[in-house]
Amino acid sequence: RMRLFISAKPKSKRTYVKATDDTHFVVAVGEPPDRGAANNAIIHALAAHLGVSRSRLHIIAGISSRKKIIELAPANSKS
Repeated sequence: RMRLFISAKPKSKRTYVKATDDTHFVVAVGEPPDRGAANNAIIHALAAHLGVSRSRLHIIAGISSRKKIIELAPANSKS
């Protein structure tokens, strides 16, 4: 399992994913941090950027913070 460290930018004018190194990313999304909308958008944008299924990404820390840790599960994982 790989851990990705995310700096979130909710309510951004545009959606983008910028890698600062192999495990650190800045993810900007247009959705507000309300009822998990920004978290869902971050997972969606990050999955598209990495070319993986959204089900392989799980927020393990920082649900209500701009600093998040997201775990990337292995491709054959059922969790």
